[in-house]
Amino acid sequence: MSVLIQGSQLRMIGLGTKVDRATAALPQTTTGNLFTVTGGRILLTSIVGEVTTVIQTQANNTKLVSTPTTGTAVDICAVLDISADEVGCLYGITGIFSDALVGSNAGATTVQQRATVIPVGNIKLSCAASNTGSVKWSMTYIPLDDGASVAAA
Repeated sequence: MSVLIQGSQLRMIGLGTKVDRATAALPQTTTGNLFTVTGGRILLTSIVGEVTTVIQTQANNTKLVSTPTTGTAVDICAVLDISADEVGCLYGITGIFSDALVGSNAGATTVQQRATVIPVGNIKLSCAASNTGSVKWSMTYIPLDDGASVAAA
């Protein structure tokens, strides 16, 4: 008897648990919470943003930040200017902190080359300007500690 593995099962095997965050307006010259990590450390295996409302045409250096409950925040990518990004534009990270947030037109983005350990706290989006526009986010993770989990903020 054959056993078929479905798409969601393959994603779970390869990338871990998926968490989605509904589309929301960009933080206005500040950082805003995307996801909350509780119960222990996780391995972030992928994070992808998709523009759902075009980004305003003005410079806006944007990055993702891990902000632990205890300790100092760490940029998990360098900044990318997201000015005028189109609906469908996809954002991702390489997993190398010095690499910029990857943002390409609606055609494609990258998935992390290596998993990133994220402690209890928040994964945030940091915007240098006040731009209109909205982005929805999805991430996948594997619990590093028993009891670790992630929820959309």
